[in-house]
Amino acid sequence: MLNMLIWDLVTLIAWAIDLRRLPKADQLAVERKWTAPASLRNETRIDLQVTNNSSLPLHCSLLDDVPVGLRSAPPELNLTVPPRNMAGTSYTVRPLQRGDIEVGSVYLRYQSSARFAERWAKADLAQQVRIYPDIEEAKRHNLYLTRARQIELEKRLVRQRGTGREFESLRDYQQGDDFRDICWSATARRGKHVTKLYEVERSQAVWIVVDAGRLLRTRVGELSKLDLSVNAALTLSQLALYSGDKVGVLVYGRKSQSRVSLGRGLPHMRAILEMLAVARDEASEADHLRAASILLQSQKRRSLIVWITDLAETSMTPEVIESASQMLSRHVLLFVVIAQTDLQAMANRNPTNATEMYETIAAQEMINRREVLLARIHNRGALALEVSPHRLTPTLVNQYLEIKERNLI
Repeated sequence: MLNMLIWDLVTLIAWAIDLRRLPKADQLAVERKWTAPASLRNETRIDLQVTNNSSLPLHCSLLDDVPVGLRSAPPELNLTVPPRNMAGTSYTVRPLQRGDIEVGSVYLRYQSSARFAERWAKADLAQQVRIYPDIEEAKRHNLYLTRARQIELEKRLVRQRGTGREFESLRDYQQGDDFRDICWSATARRGKHVTKLYEVERSQAVWIVVDAGRLLRTRVGELSKLDLSVNAALTLSQLALYSGDKVGVLVYGRKSQSRVSLGRGLPHMRAILEMLAVARDEASEADHLRAASILLQSQKRRSLIVWITDLAETSMTPEVIESASQMLSRHVLLFVVIAQTDLQAMANRNPTNATEMYETIAAQEMINRREVLLARIHNRGALALEVSPHRLTPTLVNQYLEIKERNLI
C-alpha cells in the first residue's frame, strides 16, 4: 500500500513538473492555408502549420472544425514541432456543396517528450470559404473539346466569306452571287456590279439562363440538378468567351437571383464564376415569365439564349414552355431539359406484377408527355433537347459549337 502511495506521489510530482514546463498557449501559433480554391467534387489540400516559440519539442494533436459540406468528419492530425521552429501537416477536403461555408477553429492538444501532462489550446481561425462550381470539369472540356473542334472551326469560319453578317470587303460581281449582296452605291460609281463580302461574326451575344426553382433541387448522385446546371453554365461561359462572344448569365427563381450582363474578358469571367458559386435552389416554383421578361427587356439584339430547366409533371403546358417561346421571334433558343433518369429506367423495365406494370405505364406516359412538350417548342423554332444529367455539359458545348458552325445566330 505504501509503495502504491509513493508511486502515485512520484507520478503526481512528475505530472506537475511536466505541466509547468509546457509552454503557455500564447507561445504557439497555428496557421491554416488553402492550397487552391475549393470547388465541387474536387479534392483540395489544406495545410496546417504550428509554430513553437518555446524551448521544448512538442507533440501536437490537431482537430480542425470543418463542416460536413467539405468533409464527412473533422480531420484529426498529429505532428511533432521542434523547439523555436515550425512544422506542418495537411489534409484534403472534397466539397459537395456550393456557396459560402463557415470553417471553425483549430483545437490543439500538446505534450512534451515526457508525455506526462497535456495542455489544450484553441486557435480562433474561423473563416468563411466560398465553394465554386466544378472548375476542373470546365478546364477538362476547354482543353479537349476546344482544342479538338473549336480551333478547327475558328480557322475555317473566321475568314469564311459570304456567310456572315459583318462587312469584310467589296469585289466585282460573279455568277451565283446573291442579288441582295450587291452594293448599289459602289455599282453606280464603278459602272459595273459590285458585291459585298462578309465574314463570320465573332463577337455575338450568348445568354445562359439557369432555372433555380424547386424542380432543380432533385439530387442526381452526389449533386443536385442545379449544381450540374451551374457546372455546365460555367464551362459554356468559358468556351463562349474564348470564342470571342460576349456572355451574360441569369439565375432565377421566384425572382431574379442574380444577373451578370453581357461582357468579355477575364474580369467578366470572374464575375460569372462568383455569381454561379452562390446560386441557390428554391423550394417554390420558378417564375419563368419574369425571367423571359427580363431577357426581352435587356437584350434587344439577336442573340443565343441557352435555357437550362426541367419540366413539371402537369396535364397543362408548363409555364416554362410558353415563357421560352417568347424568345423565338427575336433570338435563337437552345432549350435544354434535364432528363429524369430514374423515370427512364422505370419505363424500360419489364414488370413482374400488377404494381410494377402500373408504375411502368405511368412512367412511359410521363416520358411521352415530356417528348410532346419538347416537340411543341421545337416546332416553334427552338432547338429543344432532353439531356441526361451527367451528359449536360458536353451536350451544351457541342450544341454551342454546332450553332456557331452553322452561323445560326
